[in-house]
Amino acid sequence: MAQLPSDFVWGFATASYQIEGSTTAGGRGPSIWDSFCKTPGKIRDGSSGDTATDSYRLWREDVELLKSYGVKAYRFSLSWSRIIPLGGRGDPVNGEGISFYRSLIEELLKNDIVPFITLYHWDLPQALDERYGGWLNKEEIVKDYVNYAKVCFEAFGDLVKNWITHNEPWAVTILGYEKGAFAPGHQSNTEPWIVNHNLILAHAHAVKLYREQYKQAQGGQIGITLDCHWQLPYDDSPENVAAAQRGIDFKLGRFADPIYKGTYPASVIEIIGDRLVYFSPEELAVVVGSSDFFGLNTYTTQVVKAGGDDESNGFVKTGFTRQDGSQLGTQAHVPWLQTYPPGFRLLLNYLWDSYKLPIYVTENGFTVKDENSLPLEEAIHDADRIEYFHGYVNAMLQAIQEDNVPVKGYFGWSLLDNFEWADGYQTRFGVTYVDYTTQKRYPKDSARFLKKWFSEHTSE
Repeated sequence: MAQLPSDFVWGFATASYQIEGSTTAGGRGPSIWDSFCKTPGKIRDGSSGDTATDSYRLWREDVELLKSYGVKAYRFSLSWSRIIPLGGRGDPVNGEGISFYRSLIEELLKNDIVPFITLYHWDLPQALDERYGGWLNKEEIVKDYVNYAKVCFEAFGDLVKNWITHNEPWAVTILGYEKGAFAPGHQSNTEPWIVNHNLILAHAHAVKLYREQYKQAQGGQIGITLDCHWQLPYDDSPENVAAAQRGIDFKLGRFADPIYKGTYPASVIEIIGDRLVYFSPEELAVVVGSSDFFGLNTYTTQVVKAGGDDESNGFVKTGFTRQDGSQLGTQAHVPWLQTYPPGFRLLLNYLWDSYKLPIYVTENGFTVKDENSLPLEEAIHDADRIEYFHGYVNAMLQAIQEDNVPVKGYFGWSLLDNFEWADGYQTRFGVTYVDYTTQKRYPKDSARFLKKWFSEHTSE
């Protein structure tokens, strides 16, 4: 049986606002997501992350779950406002927050589970948004983010060897500042490009700090996680082939190309024009090469045609219908996701060909159609999720074995059903069913599937 490399790690991923709850406990300050959830109509079921999966209190249960699933690693994010409640470099650090995460990290290591820490998974301290506009203010936010990173490197770096600066900056810029669907809920056609620029700079300066002051002693690696759907041209016509590349440029290249190549994609430059915020030569010197690996969140493939009226995706039309009228694969609960494993393999090859860095798949998963309305005894038998994972992990194995793509890790999304941002609790991505009334956890069949698959394909 084909084996994964001996240094391959696998596990599950979560994010602080989606699982922790206890939003006022232990000295935590409010984040922009706490505020956003209070805005009527923003969250589909009117809910919030106030309780989530109660993982601030039940984290030991979560570690037990991870251990029972046989994982080698766990990717989770820190809540900035739990560590520095007011967020800024002159504001007090919260010892209770440090202790909470330190205890979690120690327990993971005690169980031979390697922590992968995301510093920023969208939950900016509300105080910074109010104080100076958050991600819109380059001079302040970059310094405050680097200070936050420094606090984390010093508090946890003796134990943590895998750092991720940002999770999916595309979602921050487009959903947070262009479409208003995510916190802080702005709608603008200029702000996303300012935020795009500032997120990259904050990432790069945090990496610079780590490499210069901590890497030698702590021996870790640091990078960024970007998200992309594979873009499959509807046909071989030049305009649709170009549209597929443009779709990748606007989703991924707007971040990846500056970081790995030192420039924005040509299609982005052409369409955005003078709204694009360019990097100075001094900034570029910090930005280029500021990632030790390529962190990838990916869920699906889209069939792409030229045209469309959405600037945020490069004016392309996306869907799942092929030329012959058939669908790409099994439809998920959310409209933007269908199962299509070949697209995953193509994307992994594209990333290796384009950026030449080892890849960690930091999120990949599926939400079963109408799962939230199923009784527990049916929901735990998640055949569609198993079909998805079976196809995707095997496509990844093919990319590694047959195409020589250096994929170093895989994290399923998610360990738990949780607060799924603007969808609230109606969308379940977990391999563990959570009864939100009792907070009791129930392993789904997909968790058992992945445990078995990885045990068969990894050497101890």
